[in-house]
Amino acid sequence: MTSDKQPRGGGSESPYITATFRIRRFNPEISDEATWQDFRIEIDPKERVLDGLHKIKWDVDGSLTFRRSCAHGICGSDAMRINGKNRLACKALIKDINPEKPITIEPLKALTVLKDLVVDMEPFFQAYRDVMPFLITSGNEPTRERLQSPEDRERFDDTTKCILCAACTSSCPVFWNDGQYFGPAAIVNAHRFIFDSRDEAAEQRLEILNGQDGVWRCRTIFNCTEVCPRGIEITNAIREVKRALITRRV
Repeated sequence: MTSDKQPRGGGSESPYITATFRIRRFNPEISDEATWQDFRIEIDPKERVLDGLHKIKWDVDGSLTFRRSCAHGICGSDAMRINGKNRLACKALIKDINPEKPITIEPLKALTVLKDLVVDMEPFFQAYRDVMPFLITSGNEPTRERLQSPEDRERFDDTTKCILCAACTSSCPVFWNDGQYFGPAAIVNAHRFIFDSRDEAAEQRLEILNGQDGVWRCRTIFNCTEVCPRGIEITNAIREVKRALITRRV
């Protein structure tokens, strides 16, 4: 549907369309039940879903609540379900989501909703902390940087790309059914250090992930890999951790 809004720059045809954002709203101070609310806005289809959310919050309903920070796909804070798929709102273009139909926006699944599109990320970050996502070494502090060959660096290069957006973990059916499962993101961040030639705590992390809530819960459904905004081969990383547990070689 083409809007009646006048074009900018004197063109003969307006670049704007009228899009409907159907947003799942929840405010625990008002009701224990979530509801859906439609917002019709004028927007350039080349803009992002995040831009649409900004228009709604700034111009229509200031109570709409969501997280965002860098708006460039780096911080991961604006992960949400858009038309049933986990995405970053700052990377999802309106034109790529069929704006002729309502664009449904809801919070990530399996994490407690605090308000509107904001979920409680603490369980997610606790799983991340539990896998010890930092370099562990012994001996005296070195007087120069710890050297590493390009080949050794490449071994874990893919899993350094994680931005902790939780898109992968909240897309996992195992995590939906049992929030105690570490989840793909925690395993990915463990992988990043397990296979780092400079680190000395691979065995500790493998033992952590060998428990009942660790890698063996993964059913290789590939949801995590499909939704990762950074293109990480998450399922492959989980497979490599499983193999390391079996062979005890990294």
